[in-house]
Amino acid sequence: MKVVNLRQAILQAWKERWSDYQWAINMKKFFPRGATWDILNLAEALLEQAMIGPSPNPLILSYLKYAISSQMVSYPSVLTAISKFDDFSRDLCVQALLDIMDMFCDRLSCHGKAEECIGLCRALLSALHWLLRCTAACTERLQEGLEAGTPATGEKQLALCLQCLEKTLSSTKNRALLHIAKLEEASSSWAAIERCLLKLGEVLANLSNPQLRSQAEQCGTLIRSIPTMLSVHSEQLHKTGFPTIHALILLEGTMNLTGEMQPLVEQLMMVKRMQHIPTPLFVLEIWKACFVGLIESPEGTQELKWTAFTYLKIPQVLVRLKKYFHGEKDFTEDVNSAFEFLLKLTPLLDKADQRCNCDCTNFLLQECSKQGLLSEVHFAILVGKRTADRDPQLKSSENANIQPNPGLILRAEPTVTNILKTMDADHSKSPEGLLGVLGHMLSGKSLDLLLAAAAATGKLKSFARKFINLNEFTTHGSGESTKTASVRALLFDISFLMLCHVAQTYGSEVILSEASSGEEVPFFETWMQTCMPEEGKILNPDHPCFRPDSTKVESLVALLNNSSEMKLVQMKWHEACLSISAAILEILNAWENGVLAFESIQKITDNIKGKVCSLAVCAVAWLVAHVRMLGLDEREKSLQMIRQLAGPLYSENTLQFYNERVVIMNSILEHMCADVLQQTATQIKFPSTGVDTMPYWNLLPPKRPIKEVLTDIFAKVLERGWVDSRSIHILDTLLHMGGVYWFCNNLIKELLKETRKEYTLRAVQLLYSIFCLDMQQVTLVLLGHILPGLLTDSSKWHSLMDPPGTALAKLAVWCALSSSSYKGQASSRQKKRHREDIEDYISLFPVEDMQPSKLMRLLSSNEDDANILSSPTDRSMNSSLSASQLHTVNMREPLNRVLANLFLLISSILGSRTAGPHTQFVQWFMEECVDCLEQDSRASILQFMPFTTVSELVKVSAMSSPKVVLAITDLSLPLGRQVAAKAIAAL
Repeated sequence: MKVVNLRQAILQAWKERWSDYQWAINMKKFFPRGATWDILNLAEALLEQAMIGPSPNPLILSYLKYAISSQMVSYPSVLTAISKFDDFSRDLCVQALLDIMDMFCDRLSCHGKAEECIGLCRALLSALHWLLRCTAACTERLQEGLEAGTPATGEKQLALCLQCLEKTLSSTKNRALLHIAKLEEASSSWAAIERCLLKLGEVLANLSNPQLRSQAEQCGTLIRSIPTMLSVHSEQLHKTGFPTIHALILLEGTMNLTGEMQPLVEQLMMVKRMQHIPTPLFVLEIWKACFVGLIESPEGTQELKWTAFTYLKIPQVLVRLKKYFHGEKDFTEDVNSAFEFLLKLTPLLDKADQRCNCDCTNFLLQECSKQGLLSEVHFAILVGKRTADRDPQLKSSENANIQPNPGLILRAEPTVTNILKTMDADHSKSPEGLLGVLGHMLSGKSLDLLLAAAAATGKLKSFARKFINLNEFTTHGSGESTKTASVRALLFDISFLMLCHVAQTYGSEVILSEASSGEEVPFFETWMQTCMPEEGKILNPDHPCFRPDSTKVESLVALLNNSSEMKLVQMKWHEACLSISAAILEILNAWENGVLAFESIQKITDNIKGKVCSLAVCAVAWLVAHVRMLGLDEREKSLQMIRQLAGPLYSENTLQFYNERVVIMNSILEHMCADVLQQTATQIKFPSTGVDTMPYWNLLPPKRPIKEVLTDIFAKVLERGWVDSRSIHILDTLLHMGGVYWFCNNLIKELLKETRKEYTLRAVQLLYSIFCLDMQQVTLVLLGHILPGLLTDSSKWHSLMDPPGTALAKLAVWCALSSSSYKGQASSRQKKRHREDIEDYISLFPVEDMQPSKLMRLLSSNEDDANILSSPTDRSMNSSLSASQLHTVNMREPLNRVLANLFLLISSILGSRTAGPHTQFVQWFMEECVDCLEQDSRASILQFMPFTTVSELVKVSAMSSPKVVLAITDLSLPLGRQVAAKAIAAL
């Protein structure tokens, strides 16, 4: 008999009662070649014929089961065919379909093309929808049966449905395929699943059988977990110390008080996510670091900076962190738990109280309560507990005459706002009133308090801008009396000194305005950029900025030499400040040539510093640049002149607030001269205020190689388990001196020497925080130079063994994630260092499809199969094609180029025939990428991994899990979903 179509062939088999294997042989005779069975819809045709009557046809069903077992039909075609059946009233048919699904639902696979694997995902989603509809229908019928008094049949049917549903969902592989299907299909498909779940929940609520209800709830939980199956991480509950958070807070409080809050908040959150830190312990570590900072900060400005950081900035940081957590109430509970833990650290708190002369914790609790971080009930309980635990001797030893810094800082914050308002007024209307305000700011430690409060609350730039405007206003005077002239001179002097002090204490970028074309640059900005000595800035004493109009210089020299004191009326102070350098050169030449005696020099220097201290500052700024250029035997008179200018003038005829201004002037001069005095081995005794004005300067031990200092300081930090602020400053100096590559390379060598597991993990946490000194540049060096060097040189592979290899992989991933998510500006300390030229990275790491980098060509030439990377077009998918290219990521960014090349290198290592510690390292690197992954940031560093790497990775036993595949592919792209589906379906 000649068979016309599939239906006829099935009917003939049924009529003639062929056995299943006989049917299969004859089918292949009827359809010898051409279309596959799936294209002919064999599964659907068999089911259609089998389900014609009230009960299924067992013979035709046996054909279908044989077809499934012998892989004549694919799983997607069977699942699609089953999901089209919707007459759930036919119990025997439904039962037969559930039996068929039970055959293979926990061992689905597909080894075909990527499109077929996506087809499996879609078919599984349809089958899940069908199972849910079937379960709901069975439940409804069971309830009807209960009412009619025949529950047994319905319960058996429902149990079968739930069993099949549970078996399907308990497979992680199936849930991963459903995850892809959810992203691949229209949102309405998943919405239909959710509607079925809701309906099922309502129906099951009335079910009396607790076992079936529990089984159904478990299935519902598994389905709801599918969309979020990548974002579940276990937190580290067994650990109590987190040195990275501690070091980050210390670094920020010591070196970056003026930094914007948001980058700090994001960095802290990133560390919390990467290290899976529970929120209460995370907040506790922040407080612990703050108290350590308060205790160890040097007396003076640094102490005030730390107090402002702890009491003004950190509460605001926590307010912003609260937005990252779901549920405000939960976060306040976590903050309360953190404080409860903190109060158990009584020795730490008592030490801080002793240092600050007050109950530090009480001030902090009040501030947190005010910011809404603690409820009133918790606040009262915590205050009571601290009062009870506090050392009673502390209360009696508190000095009532010394006001505690926390109280002063909290009061200084509203004062800053008031001063900013005062500075907004028209200066010409009441200059005397303004002078009174500024004079009050100069007394005692008021200025440093106000500046610290302004810096911690982000108002310092605005503060500096107001003083620049005031300084600009006072440069000219017309038709003024002697009194008006002296007020103008004082306003100029105080604003100039304050701005110098701000620039030296908080960095010159706080002073600089945003450059806008057409606007004239204010005098102070011009002077600071061209004439003010700073760390790492070498000035040329012969620069045109030090050589103004000669007639102005001559008149200034005559004024300084002939007058008994400086004139004030009609004085253009900015011109005098710019002319003083050339005037000093004339005076020095005259002194060296014997034209002027030492007594005349004394009179001149007294004139310079007698009325306004700014002139002395400008004079010393030039002298510092001048001394650098002189030989050893030529420096004496210049240094003597600096000594003369540094000492105060004991005279009755000085202007208001002279002593206060001299204190600030000496602090400025000491900072200016520090470098040059060290280089010339000279000492100048600046009048002391009893406080070390430069506590973190010149910390390196003399006559010792810097590599020794680096290894020594890192060994101490590692042994101790945390970084202190002094170590941070030494490490920053070493980074500045040795350069990023030297610094990073030597610290990585120290890490790779460590063989104790506990210490390697601690080293990673500490190194990450140390690298935050300049994370962007360190990451480029680590991923672009150091790692490729270790991975491509077989003589170094032994150093990548566990535990140091695991630790290095972790560190590399943390640095890569931090740098790729960092959107802020480089801080002032980073700007001082040489920034790598983008062009250098483009020539070093070209990322074109047809032109692999030098590194890649080198690798492929070492392989037996040189075509793996050198001819990407020969392969079905370009070996370097990655999600970043489909997202059109800017490849001119050095970090993007470095990451793209690192992942090409990883891909080549996985595809090579040589295994070793380097392949193990790649596995650890990828595992850490997956471990640190956040579901919404999948496009961060893994987007640079070539799609072809996925199939290589799943061959590594530790990486062959569905969750890993989902994690390492970009599922927002159709190609990413195809690659993931193909890899998972083949597992």
